Amino acid sequence: MPTAPDDSADADLPASLIELAHRYGVATEYADWTGRSVKVGASTLTAALGALGVCAGTEEDRVSAIAAKNRDHWTRALPPVIVGRVGATTPFWVHVTHGDPARLWLRMEDGSVRTGLRQLENNRAPFDLDGSLVGEASFELPADLPVGYHRLHLQVGSSNSASPDVDTTVIVSPTSLEPPARLGSGRAWGLATQLYSVRSESSWGVGDLTDLTDLAVWSAARHGAGFVLVNPLHAAAPTSPMEPSPYLPTSRRFVNPMYLRLEAIPEFAYVRHRGRIRRAQAQVQVRADRNEEIDRDRAWKAKREALESIYLVELSAGREIGYQAFLDREGSSLEDFATWCALAEQYGGDWHQWPEELQHPRSEAVAEFVEEYASTVDFHRWLQWLIDDQLTAAQASAVQAGMELGIMHDLAVGVDPDGADAWALQDVLALGVSAGAPPDEFNQLGQDWSQPPWRPDRLAEAAYEPFRALVRAILQHSGGVRIDHVIGLFRLWWIPKGAPPTAGTYIRYNHEAMIGIVALEAHRAGAVVVGEDLGTVEPWVRDYLRDRGVFGTSILWFEMDRDGTGGPLPAERWRESCLSAVTTHDLPPTAGYLAGEHVRLRDALGLLTRPADEELASDRVQQQAWMSELRRVGLLDDSDGPDVGDAGAAGDFGDVEDVDAVVLALHRYLGRTPSRLLTLSLADAVGEVRTQNQPGTTDEYPNWRIPLGDPRGRRVLLEEVFSDPRAAGLCEAMRAAVKPPV
Repeated sequence: MPTAPDDSADADLPASLIELAHRYGVATEYADWTGRSVKVGASTLTAALGALGVCAGTEEDRVSAIAAKNRDHWTRALPPVIVGRVGATTPFWVHVTHGDPARLWLRMEDGSVRTGLRQLENNRAPFDLDGSLVGEASFELPADLPVGYHRLHLQVGSSNSASPDVDTTVIVSPTSLEPPARLGSGRAWGLATQLYSVRSESSWGVGDLTDLTDLAVWSAARHGAGFVLVNPLHAAAPTSPMEPSPYLPTSRRFVNPMYLRLEAIPEFAYVRHRGRIRRAQAQVQVRADRNEEIDRDRAWKAKREALESIYLVELSAGREIGYQAFLDREGSSLEDFATWCALAEQYGGDWHQWPEELQHPRSEAVAEFVEEYASTVDFHRWLQWLIDDQLTAAQASAVQAGMELGIMHDLAVGVDPDGADAWALQDVLALGVSAGAPPDEFNQLGQDWSQPPWRPDRLAEAAYEPFRALVRAILQHSGGVRIDHVIGLFRLWWIPKGAPPTAGTYIRYNHEAMIGIVALEAHRAGAVVVGEDLGTVEPWVRDYLRDRGVFGTSILWFEMDRDGTGGPLPAERWRESCLSAVTTHDLPPTAGYLAGEHVRLRDALGLLTRPADEELASDRVQQQAWMSELRRVGLLDDSDGPDVGDAGAAGDFGDVEDVDAVVLALHRYLGRTPSRLLTLSLADAVGEVRTQNQPGTTDEYPNWRIPLGDPRGRRVLLEEVFSDPRAAGLCEAMRAAVKPPV
């Protein structure tokens, strides 16, 4: 049983601390993954409140903070943001001097004006603010407002007053996100891939956007795939060593230029020494053949040198216009990112270690740096333009090849605390804590992701603009987005600095605003949204996501009938609004899982909370249950697959054919479910057994550095995938699952 995040001295919390925590959305108790109620210690609550800018160490501090919270509420004439849905009225409050009229109107996104907002009854007593009474009135937004970002204006004082208007943002989202027309009411399957691991004969030691395009076109044209789900392509710091985890990026707003295919850049044709660049590419590939792990640093060093030569080529008139249009579209966000990259190359990738005058993007010293190093900053802007071009081409090619959705991108939970987004967005991020996850059945020690979470109060103050820009950017070139740990848009586990993951607590976010923004942006992009809703989830959350048109996630090994037999959940009872898969990147590929690699690896790394023999025995029972289920529904013959009941280790198979038969049957089982979206891991398609990532580790295991390989660990190039009978068979099984023959 995991240690409770509580200390006995804190068992009886002061009433003022409980009230203050609740006012700021900080949980004082929660239910853990076993259903047990856990009280949160005072030290954790004080640290979480401190990260929200609230001093709560003493009774005097807490009383003062509660009074300040009240004062701040009544000082505001309008809420910082108002969130509504199409087809529903939305109430909101207005604060004016008691007895004064409130004159309101809406400036719509298209520039038109709406007046005549309906006033509601509000009998709340006025508030004494420094001797002046402040009254509260209630109004409602009409139900017929269109989706979009509008402005609500309030005239303060009398109609002839010289006082300026007060205004706030109004966000109106779709009631429920409808799937894009290309998908309609049908089903689709897609490959799930870690792109960096998928190398071709022409890439530079790591998979790139041309490889992604080719993979999409092959799977669509040959096997009827509707999408390709790719790992987060978020930017990493351009310094060595490059962070291998795609889930710990320096920026979620921009993309890692490591994924560029240099030869696809139009200006490459005009480089004077193309032969030198081609030789560099060949050398990187040879070294990649020799290395057991992916070497991002070597690949990026070679690409960076070649890109510098391409950068010197003068743009054509049309390309120059396109570049300037891109700069105008991306605005200050791109400027901040490019500036951080240039600073990181000079001072290192941790902005906390830079000279103090450079630690904030709006300082005079940063402006002077940009002026002095204008070419370097522009180089990093230019890289993002190239990425934008190649992402556009990848999506267009995928759809042209017949995909209903095309590329489905992955949005990570957060960013590196020392990176570009943390520097540029430091005013809306919480300092002194990190995001993570409490203990659960699979990660029994909890997880600390070392990422600074959004401050919910600062996000609201900014009308969610940083979040809006992030969602809009990732949907710019895609037919869908997978949101990692979507539960973090409802509540997120905050861990005080220096404390273990067990000593955290949940912080509430305005899920109506955050999910509403996701739905609005996806509606405009014509994209689907998939929420990764695994782990500890409040039951109502999945219902809410379904009602808002957000797909959930089901992983076969976790789909157990917990309210019934305790065995596998029958296929017909799986969720329809869901993306379903056999495995995920945090587990070994299916062949490795069947062999118990997930247990042995966690045991070797000291991540288990009970003996390995007990874990393996439990795993054998689960796998035997799945073998029985596959046989029950006729997907596995009695002669096929392992008999794991008496196996010395989970899933010890007699030969590879047994493994292939089970893997195929498990994926066919997905087709028996009503799930709208199904995925096949590319690692499963080629028979890989090694896991890409072991949660709870950093350098103890080569996370995110495993090249795509076959059952024996031999590297598999993309061209080999296209002619691999195992891959073709599994892809055809997925096609049959979603598009049965007429």
